[in-house]
Amino acid sequence: MSTNVQQRLWTVIIANTLASESEWLESQCESTPLELMTAFVAAPRHLRKTIVLLDHTEIDLPEWPEGVELIVKDWSLTRLCRVWLLIQLEQMDPTSFSKNIETLFDTAEINELVALYSALPVLPYPEKWLFRATEAVRSNMGLVFDAIAIQNPYPAQHFSEAAWNQLVLKTIFNDKPIHLLYGLQKRQNATLALTLSDFAHERWAAGRSVAPEVWRLTSPFMNERLLADMATLLASKVIENQWAAALACADSSYPPAHTLLAQHPDLERQVRSGAISWTNIEFNDLNTYVPQP
Repeated sequence: MSTNVQQRLWTVIIANTLASESEWLESQCESTPLELMTAFVAAPRHLRKTIVLLDHTEIDLPEWPEGVELIVKDWSLTRLCRVWLLIQLEQMDPTSFSKNIETLFDTAEINELVALYSALPVLPYPEKWLFRATEAVRSNMGLVFDAIAIQNPYPAQHFSEAAWNQLVLKTIFNDKPIHLLYGLQKRQNATLALTLSDFAHERWAAGRSVAPEVWRLTSPFMNERLLADMATLLASKVIENQWAAALACADSSYPPAHTLLAQHPDLERQVRSGAISWTNIEFNDLNTYVPQP
């Protein structure tokens, strides 16, 4: 991995650690692989239970290398430092490196798993971790799922369309905010749009609601079937549903969608003026598993 990645993470670490903590981390740089793996496990004994703070007015962060990014905002200090320790293992040959990372996965407790999945975007040989990443999507452990799904670039960069769609659907099913999925707009696809429609119909039939922001993924694929969903949303008593339909219709290149939106001039005017946007219906704390009003 580029030295820029290590430098960037180290800059954040230095800004968030006590001298004793950063000195302990630096002492690991010349460690053997086994010692680094031991340090990875033992990290909570050497680090405070604090949350990483990023103040870009005070931290001069090196640029990420092209195609690489790690979003560490709101991480625990231990999580960040564990990722940094994993990067130190790159000095090993590919076979030994992969073997040791797999060993850590096989023996990890939940917080160690969170760090491992968080590190995937900056670990070498990304194709080797596809099975582990898709396994995390199926996990019933909320923290593990969040580590691979929420603001993690790895799925958007490496998942197949089917695996990506499963991730999005699991995010919605788990009542998580989809706008925190990295690469959401780039990975939207027609299969996902129609599957979301099927999901919504199942929810509606059960008298339950769907997070309004999911409809942002339908605009490029609008057709007669999805347009009927927009009409249902526009007739809803929930204002966020109306906003979502209006935004989806406005973003679409499907002429009947514009015709439908024109039948709701107040909403059309708000969309065209920018008074409402997808940001208005992005909720970080969702609770859609309730009877629909």
